[in-house]
Amino acid sequence: MRIGMKKLGSASANPTRAFFVRMLTRDITLTDCILDLIDNCIDGAWERAGGNAFTLNNNVELDQYKIDISLSEDGFTISDNCGGISFDDAVEYAFTFGRSANADAESYSIGIYGIGMKRAVFKIGRKILVRSTSEANGEIEAFRVPIDVDRWLAHGDKEDWDFDIESDNPLPEPGVQISVDNLTDNTKADFSNPDFVKQLIRVISRDYSIHLHRGLQISVNGMPVTGWLIELRESAEFTPMRDSYVDEVNGEEVFVEILAGMGAPPPDDLEPGERRKDFEQRSGWYVICNGRVVVAADKSTITGWGTPNWPKWHPQYSGFLGIVIFSAENAESLPLTTTKRSVDATQPMFRRALAQMRKPSTSWIEYTNARKSQRDAAYKSESATNNISIFEIEHSKTAKLPSFTAKTREPVANIAYQMPKNRVRELAAAMGNVGLPYRDVGINTFELAFNELVGED
Repeated sequence: MRIGMKKLGSASANPTRAFFVRMLTRDITLTDCILDLIDNCIDGAWERAGGNAFTLNNNVELDQYKIDISLSEDGFTISDNCGGISFDDAVEYAFTFGRSANADAESYSIGIYGIGMKRAVFKIGRKILVRSTSEANGEIEAFRVPIDVDRWLAHGDKEDWDFDIESDNPLPEPGVQISVDNLTDNTKADFSNPDFVKQLIRVISRDYSIHLHRGLQISVNGMPVTGWLIELRESAEFTPMRDSYVDEVNGEEVFVEILAGMGAPPPDDLEPGERRKDFEQRSGWYVICNGRVVVAADKSTITGWGTPNWPKWHPQYSGFLGIVIFSAENAESLPLTTTKRSVDATQPMFRRALAQMRKPSTSWIEYTNARKSQRDAAYKSESATNNISIFEIEHSKTAKLPSFTAKTREPVANIAYQMPKNRVRELAAAMGNVGLPYRDVGINTFELAFNELVGED
């Protein structure tokens, strides 16, 4: 306060519960909310499995862990056997809005901000029950946290924001079960739509492909989810790039691995429409943070396309597949956004990775340009390739692609002149086809004149 000024009172700057709920759920999709809940399960499983760096060479097995998701217009449930939440963590950290400064970060987790579970359940419905069973030093802890969102919102904003923790019977295995009832209207509409469920399964298959490869079991409405098999193509002429290095963010090491090459041969103009569409949808750059795909098939400026000295994506480049993997013990060192559906492209560490990603992208662009004049040779080389899993690709600092020598193109000249239509039609009729296009009439007459006056080539 300035000298001589009298304090009259205080202006309230306290947040409101309704504001928190509205802002937390506003900019995230229902699918990404469910992925947030899956992330929490996986963080627990990964911690129990040793919490090591999330690299392709890591041999951690997750086959003893499972996540079951059930959803319909009547309700939502996700349950796991991934260790559960301890009572102390529930009291101090798990239900706070945002990660406490005193909270210990889980090793190589995907959770950063401490809002995933709350945001997800508030987005899905109005009545929530969180049950947890954990084990420590041979002792079983079991509790439940019932949350009635409407009742909680009705409490005064100046009262404590706490949720009650109640005793509970243990779950069959240490883990967490979250049930949501009284779904929002938007949630009911999506959960009753078979296309939404199919798309959710596809996204889980893609975004958790590395976890599923390591044996993690995920089911949706009783249907097991099979992980997307991420593969590149290789042969004597095609070698995918696989390089790695260690970067640093605020004194924390970040392991970076980059793989890139041909995921599928570039489509030609005669390719069936659906196949070309599939090539286009799968092609591009994928960004993985601590095992989870956060950017998929990207063709935007986020992964360099359309930035200086890097052309915009073009369907000609379809078939290119690039993967950049970031692994950090502290998830705050990762280039993640709060929704985990994009990256902070301004982060210096990500920009350094982008410089390395440019190299295989440029090589692929040059290859697709060169193959235009040597399509037969390109088809032959591409058909000789075999699929190889990203886990089996050998180290190579660059992507090897066939080199084609462009054919010398003979200079051409355009000839244009005008003649009366009736005379052109008479000439076309004399050539045996009165409907012959004007262009073909001109070419044929040039060939006739050339052969008569100059002689055949």
